[in-house]
Amino acid sequence: MIRLLTLLLVSLVLSACGINNIPTNDEKVKSSWAQVQNQYQRRADLIPNLVATVKGYAAQEKETLTAVVEARSKVSSMQVSGDVLNNPEALQKFEAAQSQLGSALKRLMVVVERYPDLKSNQNFLALQSQLEGTENRIAVARRDYIAAVETYNTEIRTFPGKIWHSLMYSDMPIRDTYQATTEGADAAPAVAF
Repeated sequence: MIRLLTLLLVSLVLSACGINNIPTNDEKVKSSWAQVQNQYQRRADLIPNLVATVKGYAAQEKETLTAVVEARSKVSSMQVSGDVLNNPEALQKFEAAQSQLGSALKRLMVVVERYPDLKSNQNFLALQSQLEGTENRIAVARRDYIAAVETYNTEIRTFPGKIWHSLMYSDMPIRDTYQATTEGADAAPAVAF
């Protein structure tokens, strides 16, 4: 009976003494760092795709609007006089310019009908929002990692964790907090179009 009570008492003392705090906090540090890397990977995957999408929409709108502007310019630059009807070559040029303008306008209308809200500035605003959100996610992941390192380092430097660290976990070193190692890492990446 005394042995059972002693075993029970030792179990209670050991379970409340923090012997598992060091490996638990070490795992928290590792998972927090994995989350930082996850957010970096998300940025690396997401941003180029978003930029390409925005460029594509901007190019589509630019191409269509450029065609309309050029066609309109051709039509307005033509001098139309009463004798155009008597000159088949001039009439053909005038009709070709009008047809080109009509074709460009039809393309523009098709784009507008298919995508009534298609505007490059909205895509740029969405890209800006995604960039900001991505940078915020990275900042949060870094903050969580720094907090996990702080908890871990505090545990192995204070009582009773310091005792357990020296007796059982001496192979677990004090961890460094997050440090930007890339030159210019304190600035967000530039997005150029």
